[in-house]
Parts: sequence; C-alpha cells; structure tokens
Amino acid sequence: MEVFDLVIKTIIFRPYVFIFLAAFLFSAVKLIGWQRTWRFWLISWATAFVCEFSSTRTGLPFGWYFYNGSTVGQELYFSNVPFMDSISFSFLLFASYCLALGLLLPFDSSPRVEAAPHKRLRFDVETRTSWAVYALTAFLFAFIDMVIDPVALRGDRWFLGKIYYYPDPGWHFGIPFANYVGWAVVGLISLAIYFPLDRRLPALPPHEEITQRLLLGIGLYYGVLAFNLGVTFWIGESFMGMSGVLMHLPVLLILIVRLTRAN
Repeated sequence: MEVFDLVIKTIIFRPYVFIFLAAFLFSAVKLIGWQRTWRFWLISWATAFVCEFSSTRTGLPFGWYFYNGSTVGQELYFSNVPFMDSISFSFLLFASYCLALGLLLPFDSSPRVEAAPHKRLRFDVETRTSWAVYALTAFLFAFIDMVIDPVALRGDRWFLGKIYYYPDPGWHFGIPFANYVGWAVVGLISLAIYFPLDRRLPALPPHEEITQRLLLGIGLYYGVLAFNLGVTFWIGESFMGMSGVLMHLPVLLILIVRLTRAN
C-alpha cells in the first residue's frame, strides 16, 4: 500500500515525466507493437537503473554523482535512485532510436512504392538493427542529454528540485564529460540486448504509413528537447539555451530535408 501511495505521489509530483512516458508507450506500440515495446522498456530501464546504482557507488559509467534524497517520501525511489529518473532513459532512448531511423532508413525502391505519391521508408529488421542505427542512436541519446542535464542540475530553480549533484563539476555547464559517455554506454548496452531480441521475434506486419508512425517517436524527441530548452530559457540561462538550440538545429534541418524527399 505504501508503494502504491508513492507511485500516485510520483505521478502527481512529476506529471511531465509520465506524459512523456505515455507518449513513448503510444508511439512505440504503433511502430513496433506491444511485444517489442515492453521488452525495450524493461531492458532500457533495468540497464539505466543498474548503471545509476553503480555510478553513485563506483563512478562507473557516468562518473561520480550523488542523489541527495531531498524528495524521499514525495516520490518513488529504488534504492537511492528516483524512479522517474531511471525510467526517463527508456522514453529518451526510444525517441533517439526513432530519430536515428528517420535519418538512416533507406527509402523503399520497389516499383510499386516508386510509383506511389509518397515514398516509404524501408523498415525491415536488418535495416532497423544495423550498426549505423546502433551507433547513431547512442550518439543522439547522449546528445539530447547535453540539453537535459545542465538544466536538471539547476533543478532548485524550477519544479524539478535539487535532487543530485556532482562532487567535481565538469566543463559543460557544470556537467562532467563522463556523464555523457555514461549515457552512450546505457544506450549501447540496451540496444545490444534489444536488437537480437527484435531479430528473433515474429516479423512486424508491413505498414503503409511507416513514416507517419516513425514521426510520433521523432516528435517525442523534439518534444522533450523543447520542454528542456523552454525551462532553460525560463530560468534565465539564455546562453545555455542558445547553445542547446545551435547544437540540435543542424540535425533537425538534415531530418527535414531528408523526409521532404518522401513527398
């Protein structure tokens, strides 16, 4: 009963996290079906939790940082790790995966598709679990954290609260470079487990509107990005906010140019 109460408190305390989580579940089921969605979710959450548990005790893989327990009793924790923090990795990794697919999936070159008014991205298991998608997903996963973590570190200035700190602040707005390496490691480990499962599961049925379904996950990526940039500007960190905008703008422009080829 106490755990249930803490779950309810967590949802009320962190509604934005659960809105993103719901968007992840909806878009993932649409794109890859429920069988793959719950595996993706469980693998990425468990990997993130183990890595956070390890890093707060050994410094690996994120480097040294500590949760201060300031919200214990207000939200659900697993050991010393807030549930909302570790679960965020799942929807961020999926969103990064969708963006990588949007940037890398080839267009179907079959005569029937070429004759259609809109080209369709090829979503077979070989292309969606390729080495290029694997590497780019991990990069984009760490890349979005370069906007998220600097503003999260300043959580005492907005509704996140001051929930963690680095004993040795780093060069990137107080974030050590090891933190971003750790995010890439979580992504690489999670996908290294998930991709072989994806290949073994029954094939997904073909979807005529695969690009539209993929855009749901890409929209999640840019929704989270816009939320964090909005908070960054709201707390008065204009230079930090503009840095994030300029970092991510080239990727967005490349994506727009590429997907407009399908029309």
